[in-house]
Amino acid sequence: MSRIGKKPITLAQGVTVTVTPANEIVVKGPKGELKEAIDRDIKVEVNGTEVNVTRPTDQIRHRAMHGLYRSIVANMVKGVTDGFKRELELVGVGYRAAITGQQLDMALGFSHNIIFDLPKEIKATTVSEKGQNPRIILESTDKQLLGQVAAKIRSLRKPEPYKGKGVRYSDEIVRRKAGKAAGK
Repeated sequence: MSRIGKKPITLAQGVTVTVTPANEIVVKGPKGELKEAIDRDIKVEVNGTEVNVTRPTDQIRHRAMHGLYRSIVANMVKGVTDGFKRELELVGVGYRAAITGQQLDMALGFSHNIIFDLPKEIKATTVSEKGQNPRIILESTDKQLLGQVAAKIRSLRKPEPYKGKGVRYSDEIVRRKAGKAAGK
């Protein structure tokens, strides 16, 4: 058995998990509601304040999906109770970010500003303090969507290894390279 897959998921106060006949999981909690379609072979059972994920056989395909769907359901439960947060840092001279509605306006050293449309499930804020790099803080109940949006924003200007300029995660460590060796 999968070590991750066989661990039960404990539900917090005020969280309900329902499984529809079409094998769709609906998780409701204080921060919202999430839905996810799961494979028809994987069974999800709700027993009071615990959720168990089981697989029918020991086929490679079933073993691979067992831990995956258990992690997805656990992330959904955590998302509707606490939510998820991702922080990006803009490193570079003149790099700025501003939020207007659901649009993120960024100056990343190009000849024009980049306007990024955020999904309605994501709440974003920008922080610009003197002496520190501008930061973008993304919050959502959906971990998968949050990671995808953060990666998309980072891909607009990846951190380069020589000066370290670009968009990076706040906990990311950029390996720096030495520049050209000086002449004689």
